[in-house]
Amino acid sequence: MPHRTFFWFILPSLVAMALFIAFPLVSVVAQSLFVEHEQVLIESEVCDPFTGCRKELTVDAVATAQLREAQPLGRFNGLGTYTDLNHLAFAEVAEAWRTSEGLVDFGGQLMNLPFYKALAFTLTYTFVVTPLVIVLGLAIALGVNGLPKLFKGPTIFVSLLPMIVTPLIGSLILFWMIDARGIIGSSLQELTGDPNLSLKASPALTWLTLIVYGVWHSAPFGFIVFYAGLQTVPSETLEAAIVDGASRWERIRYVVIPHMAPLVVFVTLIQLMDNFRVFEPIVGFSAAANATSLSYFIYADLTDINARFGSAAATSVLTVIGVAILLAPVLVRTWRDFNRKRA
Repeated sequence: MPHRTFFWFILPSLVAMALFIAFPLVSVVAQSLFVEHEQVLIESEVCDPFTGCRKELTVDAVATAQLREAQPLGRFNGLGTYTDLNHLAFAEVAEAWRTSEGLVDFGGQLMNLPFYKALAFTLTYTFVVTPLVIVLGLAIALGVNGLPKLFKGPTIFVSLLPMIVTPLIGSLILFWMIDARGIIGSSLQELTGDPNLSLKASPALTWLTLIVYGVWHSAPFGFIVFYAGLQTVPSETLEAAIVDGASRWERIRYVVIPHMAPLVVFVTLIQLMDNFRVFEPIVGFSAAANATSLSYFIYADLTDINARFGSAAATSVLTVIGVAILLAPVLVRTWRDFNRKRA
């Protein structure tokens, strides 16, 4: 294809990427370097015949508005937002490392810092849900692929239901089910003999519930991708493996899984990005007291009475960096495999 034709072919995509990805990202990075202006206060003396004279501070609305109009981005703070108590907290981390009595104590002190508490849940959710979705999705795809044609359609429809349900609605339904008066919550109380058992009160059980929901909601995506991939497995290779006496597990291990490797990489990339930005389940389960994520951290900053746009922007940038770090090994390995095949 001539270069000129190729340029005009990809120009709409380049313009869309610049408008909806590059420019917003640059804007967020710029906003993260600023913090909101403080209100301009006026000190005045107020006197009355009963209490005498006293000094009072009042907000100068006009001066505050003029300051914000003159500097709409806010007051320049540089990297201060990234290193403050609500984010990377360099000073507090150094103090915790100096005073801690071992890694366990150091980890416990880090969990008292809001950003690291959110990061801990985000990473746990990502690294537990992602492999489970891949394994479970592949297992379901293999099971459905082996069913008679009569049962395939209804089974596929039922298997896709968790993905069809809106994440927030799905989490709300499960939230009601695990309530002490819900079917799951009351059943667990009966089984354990503990009438005070609550999945909502325990941080560990809250994390477990969110992870179970994440796997339930995302497994259909892995299933439908792998099921489509199974339709492309060469029948000649499978028949040859059967003639050679290969068992079903050996056919899956040596024929199916190598053939599905590119799809495994694809599902891994999508799941890493989605799971690292976990947000809806935390809102649906009202789990912010026991589990917060980086995305929820951004939401809390933006919905606060005094919205902290600079703080939200800094967390957004750190989230993008986190996603890039997670994807880098997979992308590098994919690039090396591609170059190896070309050679």
